[in-house]
Amino acid sequence: MATDYYKTLGVSKTASQDEIQKAYLKLARKYHPDLNPDDPEGAKKKFQELQVAFDTLKDPEKRKQYDQFGDNYERFAGMNGADFDGFSGFSGFSSGPGGFHTSASFNMDDILKAFGGSMGGAGFGADSPFGDRAAGRRRRGRQTGPTKGPNTTSNLTIPFRVSILGGVVPISLRDPKTGGIKSVDVTIPVGIESGKKIKLRELGDPSPNGGPNGDLVLTIQVEKHPFYDRDGDNLRVRVPVSLKEAALGGKVDVPTPYGVVVVKIKPGSTSGEKLRLKGYGVRTGKGTEGDLYVVLEVALPKSWTPEDLAALEKMKLDRSNPREKLLF
Repeated sequence: MATDYYKTLGVSKTASQDEIQKAYLKLARKYHPDLNPDDPEGAKKKFQELQVAFDTLKDPEKRKQYDQFGDNYERFAGMNGADFDGFSGFSGFSSGPGGFHTSASFNMDDILKAFGGSMGGAGFGADSPFGDRAAGRRRRGRQTGPTKGPNTTSNLTIPFRVSILGGVVPISLRDPKTGGIKSVDVTIPVGIESGKKIKLRELGDPSPNGGPNGDLVLTIQVEKHPFYDRDGDNLRVRVPVSLKEAALGGKVDVPTPYGVVVVKIKPGSTSGEKLRLKGYGVRTGKGTEGDLYVVLEVALPKSWTPEDLAALEKMKLDRSNPREKLLF
């Protein structure tokens, strides 16, 4: 026999359809050209042989004809480009540059599913049999064009500061051509919020038939800030002040997204009081600017000397009940 398809797939002549499919899946992954950069041509040849063997043995009618005709099967099946219509239900093969192409309904999606939906980041370029299939080849007498690969989704966590001011965040991606890791800079727009999405074109999964890659869609997650939080385009910052600053008043430095601003504290200030800095919130450049609200937090000393406590005892600070309006 010119080509032993059973030997090509490593199965016996009595193998079941399930055994044939499992053998093909295993060998297709092993010999895919994109996963064999050291010997792409050898792998490509082996991969094409696997395709032809599987296309024949997976189909009960073709398998019956193959077992019947033996050495003459390839000539009858039209391996040189001629379709053999002498048997009902047998559509034959077509050949051309880039390898043999079959009418098999089994495709790389099935291989991906069989191996957990991933092939280690390997892609299918124009040199792979699956990419060639869309390059003007005949498939059951119809012309099929290349399709875009599926999109990939992921989360990207960015610092709070970057979410307000924008910037560039590098990420690492697997290169489908080399299988290695490459760095890609992601541009973060000013004022982006958690849950917003950024699309990176053609950085998603490869096309199954030579088309462009899908897109990578990143969902943004903003890290929490120890002092700042956001409410729409407005920002709030908790600013600790000493007991002396709260009682006597004074000036404190407040770091904002746009530089340090000196804020005046009035005498007798208490925790929770707000000071508004107009225009120091989120600046999206859309004609409106948010505000920054400085929320005071009176920070009491962590330790007291006997002299401090004695001075407090002498001071008549409790002229009013601070819990007078505390109700349920």
